[in-house]
Amino acid sequence: MNPTSKRALIVLTSVGAFPASAGVHAGRRTGFYMDEMATPYWALRDAGVAVDFASIAGGEPPADPGSLGEEGSRKPAVQRFLDDQDAMASLHASVAISRVDPDAYDLIFLPGGHGTMWDFRQSAELAKVVGSIFDRGAVVGAVCHGPAGLIEARRADGMPIVQGRRVNAFTDAEEEAVELADTVPFLVESALREKGALFEGAENFSSHAVRDGNLITGQNPASVGAVADLLVQAITASATNAA
Repeated sequence: MNPTSKRALIVLTSVGAFPASAGVHAGRRTGFYMDEMATPYWALRDAGVAVDFASIAGGEPPADPGSLGEEGSRKPAVQRFLDDQDAMASLHASVAISRVDPDAYDLIFLPGGHGTMWDFRQSAELAKVVGSIFDRGAVVGAVCHGPAGLIEARRADGMPIVQGRRVNAFTDAEEEAVELADTVPFLVESALREKGALFEGAENFSSHAVRDGNLITGQNPASVGAVADLLVQAITASATNAA
């Protein structure tokens, strides 16, 4: 077996604006962070892995406008994605997470963006899919605010998938630094720690990625390249071991 027989699922937020509960930030546009999706997408695709898209509600998921960049100065993976009609069509037709068959995937990846703070942890369907994929020993990855979707995921024995696992995510200190700690409904680092995760934070906004078995997490947008490399290593290793 080789990576060309492998299939990955990228799951995105469906929240495109801060809700009324966000106070002075209510209505602020948000969504998923484009580079946190596009860099792993192309890393996996270039390794021969098929990639599908899902989102919490299905349909076209909102990209955070601030993550798109300007024409001529975008990150290469973002520009490549925007220029690829097939990739864009696939993204815009994302499947609702409630319709996903977790047994169909060898890897699930959760990009961040502040939109995730209002629908990833809150989705029982996402928690179920993540837990099922994790239990099979398939690869589970997330970056920045994406690990919000890991918090409520549980193993078949009912224990949190992050319990006793080395993980990271957008840190409490980083949320304070962007002045949203009092706006978001919870802090990802604190919530992961409460579930028994062995949280490993690094300096604010520095690249930091962690792999603990089949669980791969990255701290912030600067970490997405390192996360993408670990995802490819993990799914390639699983393909080799299955050969």
